[in-house]
Amino acid sequence: MIFKQTIISWSVAGVLLVMAGSAAASGFALIEQSGSGLGNAFAGGAASAEDASTIFFNPAGMSRLNGKQLVAVAHAILPSAKFTDTGSVAAGGRPLGSSGGDAGGWALVPNGYVAMEIDPKMRIGLGVNVPFGLQTEYQNGWMGRFQGLKSSVETLNINPSVSYQATEALALGMGINYQRIRAGLTSAQSFGPGGEGLSNMSGSDAAWGINFGALLDLGDAGRVGVAYRSAINYQLSGTLVVTSPAGVALLNRPVTANMKMPETLSLSYFRSLGNQWDVMADLSRTGWSNFSELRILDAVTSATRSLTPENWRDTWRVAVGSNYHYNEQWTARMGMAYDQAGVTDAYRTARIPDANRTWLTLGGQYKPTQETAIDFGYAHLFVNNSTINNNTGATGTPSTVTVGNLVGAYKNSVDILSVQYAYGW
Repeated sequence: MIFKQTIISWSVAGVLLVMAGSAAASGFALIEQSGSGLGNAFAGGAASAEDASTIFFNPAGMSRLNGKQLVAVAHAILPSAKFTDTGSVAAGGRPLGSSGGDAGGWALVPNGYVAMEIDPKMRIGLGVNVPFGLQTEYQNGWMGRFQGLKSSVETLNINPSVSYQATEALALGMGINYQRIRAGLTSAQSFGPGGEGLSNMSGSDAAWGINFGALLDLGDAGRVGVAYRSAINYQLSGTLVVTSPAGVALLNRPVTANMKMPETLSLSYFRSLGNQWDVMADLSRTGWSNFSELRILDAVTSATRSLTPENWRDTWRVAVGSNYHYNEQWTARMGMAYDQAGVTDAYRTARIPDANRTWLTLGGQYKPTQETAIDFGYAHLFVNNSTINNNTGATGTPSTVTVGNLVGAYKNSVDILSVQYAYGW
């Protein structure tokens, strides 16, 4: 009963999540799925298999867990996205506006996992997490308001999993993912000298995916993990509402949009060096090239209501990390990573002003008893400065006259604090 209540609580928290600012992994993916992994920059994620959070990174890792384990995690994430104008052009008949302030802000990202040993060879588990999330929100009246005021993506993923010890050295695992999404896009609507209204599009859907992995024990040489998470295809259904400067609804139409979340493939390595040091590394590829456009269709006529070219590229993430075990109770962690952005300069938008980033992380673990462990970590993401030259507004049709032209540079960064509690019996 306690486990059921715990999972329900985490599910509700996931539904209520609004991820602020640029997501901490590339695009709007969230790699923040464990507190124990943050201190290592999530290096070795598919091979470490330290606790039940391995359900997300590689379900085969459950083969290394004995008995039962419950893991609860909370990540406090503070992204920052600040725009500097270098030559923006105002829409016809409208003032240029301000720089928009900081489009980021604090957000809480929760994860929850439970794993259980069925017999010496089989484990089952359940993960509840938030694999994708985004919110950028600018001040009203900013110079890019016709390109975007507020953009949000919220997801909830429920991931039952199983692992099987196929041989003494090889473990296999797989999981099923039921994922819900809710998205919203808000922007100002120009009426020329007559003023400004508002365009608001929203939609939601649910879809299924799979994940699977393998973990190979190399003895004293360490272990290697391979993990794959499938793409998930959504067809969002919702509404498009356009209001006049007086707040009167001029348009209220049902709309649909196809959105494909990317697949990921990870190769990880973990090795213990004696009694005190561990080293780990990770190489991951994310299939962001699926995100070629954001097209909003009228649900009745199938006419295009909005079309934003995205033309993202597939990305790579490389990470290295290490642990130092002071004693049986205390462990220190450190790591670094380089994470590519899916968007390029030519297609960057105000809604997702993403850029390549470098992670530096520190963390630790304290074990007050043999059954419990508390992990904590901190990461700072140095995001490359980036440029934007965009005149695509809510209608998706490039037009400096109706939406202006947003020309300038972004200075971004992200800070992450994580805490994790694990209890085994």
